[in-house]
Amino acid sequence: TYIGTLLVSVNPYKELDIYTLTQMQLYRGVNFFELPPHLYAIADNAYRVMCSEYNNHFILISGESGAGKTEASKKILQYYAVTCPTTEQLQIVRDRLLLSNPVLEAFGNAKTLRNDNSSRFGKYMDIQFDFKGAPVGGHILSYLIEKSRVVHQNHGERNFHIFYQLLEGGDKDLLCWLGLERNPQKYAYLIQ
Repeated sequence: TYIGTLLVSVNPYKELDIYTLTQMQLYRGVNFFELPPHLYAIADNAYRVMCSEYNNHFILISGESGAGKTEASKKILQYYAVTCPTTEQLQIVRDRLLLSNPVLEAFGNAKTLRNDNSSRFGKYMDIQFDFKGAPVGGHILSYLIEKSRVVHQNHGERNFHIFYQLLEGGDKDLLCWLGLERNPQKYAYLIQ
């Protein structure tokens, strides 16, 4: 639902068919309250106001663990990737921003009781647009990483994904060079 220009959403913990290309086109350039509340309406409104006022704008995504903040930010990035003006060079920048997210998730996400892929850090994403409204760059700043997870996890939770991925997918020479064994059960930090 909307509360003014705020969107309140709930994570349904299942895939819904509301983030499609058709939905993106439906919300593109439409007056804010003309269609039902949607992340794409928030993204489109911020973009259009930025372009018309030549001013910086932001979208603040807040909520408790498992609320869907990371998914919401990914959907907004995907919306901009599809709806903003583009060139071949801009497509490369967009792809790098979108494709960097799985790598960041591997190093900063872990399984918790509420979410198998929970971000254990805060994230500030900055997308820069040129005077035509085309994205030309951006950066992602991670902060407040939950370092305590490395040495202790609550019952039913896991360490950061990257360690398990390295043990499972790293080749034998790499594991040997790092002094690691493939079996995660051999690590006191993982079996507490």
